[in-house]
Amino acid sequence: MTSRRSFIKATTLASAGLLVRPSALFPVPSQYIGLQLYTVRDAMQKDPSGTLQRVAKLGFNSLEGATYTGTQQFYGMDAKAFAALLKQQGLIMPSSHYRLGEQQMKGADVQGTMLHEWSKAVDDAAAVGIKYMVCAFLAPEERGNLDHYKQLAEHFNKAGETCKKAGIQFCYHNHDFEFQQQNGQYPYDLLLKNTDANLVKMEMDIYWVTKAGLDPVNLINEHKGRFPLWHVKDMDNTPEHMFTEVGNGTINFKKIFQHAQAAGLKYFFVEQDKCPGDPFASITKSISYIKKNLV
Repeated sequence: MTSRRSFIKATTLASAGLLVRPSALFPVPSQYIGLQLYTVRDAMQKDPSGTLQRVAKLGFNSLEGATYTGTQQFYGMDAKAFAALLKQQGLIMPSSHYRLGEQQMKGADVQGTMLHEWSKAVDDAAAVGIKYMVCAFLAPEERGNLDHYKQLAEHFNKAGETCKKAGIQFCYHNHDFEFQQQNGQYPYDLLLKNTDANLVKMEMDIYWVTKAGLDPVNLINEHKGRFPLWHVKDMDNTPEHMFTEVGNGTINFKKIFQHAQAAGLKYFFVEQDKCPGDPFASITKSISYIKKNLV
């Protein structure tokens, strides 16, 4: 009788395990499935309201912005108007991308960057409800040697201090150039070492880390709690290693998502820089995979 009861109990537990949602297996903030709006940038330029409505209907409920620098507006709207549009569509935008602005010092006067009217950018971000302001990209002129990366770290710390006063976290988003060694050292490691871990967090772009030949899991374990934001984009199985829909490529997201808690993950955003056709078809495939396998 005892062995029979044990068998039934074990069988029941095993069966229940088959029904457990991925969110029970992966410590992921599954209430939010985000989209980086750069993926639908052309649609956002033409019709922000209609685009956000389509995005929400697909099941995305959080966004990361990709426009502000240069206009000091969010997709043609001031902070108050854009915040109202987000609320109307039942969306939040906890994160948005910005630029350093160093390349503009000798050229056009582009405002709302870390080096040009950053305080106003922070005030506008707070008005929209943004919790993370992210340095999105370093232009080739803004990279330079290791000494210059140390200077960049100082800029990031200062930007982070301004953000902190408004209750916002500053982050840096990687590509792959930060993992090209200089004198036996990765510039990315230098940025991690020379920035205050409380003032400067990292947005891990999983695709670019992988394309650079590194393991995202190893990076997480080496710098636990430093990656509150992720870009979830996949890499196709071709010699070019191009962007593809999440679940359609070679990156093992199930393994990476198991380390969400160690990363300190708060939000993740689907991004596909280039799509083979309609971006909405691509993000539909991505969110379908995510819902079935990751959250």
